[in-house]
Amino acid sequence: MSMTIGQIAKQTGLSVEAIRYYEKEALITPPARSSAGYRIYPPEVVKRVHFIKQAKAVGFSLKEIRELLSLKASESTCCGDIRNVTLEKIAQIENKISELETMRNLLSNLATRCENESASNLSDCPILDSLDRELVTTTHD
Repeated sequence: MSMTIGQIAKQTGLSVEAIRYYEKEALITPPARSSAGYRIYPPEVVKRVHFIKQAKAVGFSLKEIRELLSLKASESTCCGDIRNVTLEKIAQIENKISELETMRNLLSNLATRCENESASNLSDCPILDSLDRELVTTTHD
């Protein structure tokens, strides 16, 4: 039973625009068209769109999802190949967490400096002063 893009959208909880985008990005095979010009999708597209949606939810980019779909379609792929892609993604996430923790700590230190200052004049703001100094330092390195 073939489906329209609206039916796919309803079953997957995504917008019609998102499905068109996935088609444009070659994550979904372009469907046949009806005589009236409507996209007519095979029912297995619902499963593929769910896969894409779940992969995005756990942090994979569309490029990485394309790679996963390619690996999934290859007869020579083993589970270890998928595991390696997943471990690489975990390493990227752990690196991002570390970067975010560093940013949080720097901002917390700046905010604490401001709490300890009683300056009411914006020109005396320790946060802005610190950002200005850091900006000048990094632009001349």
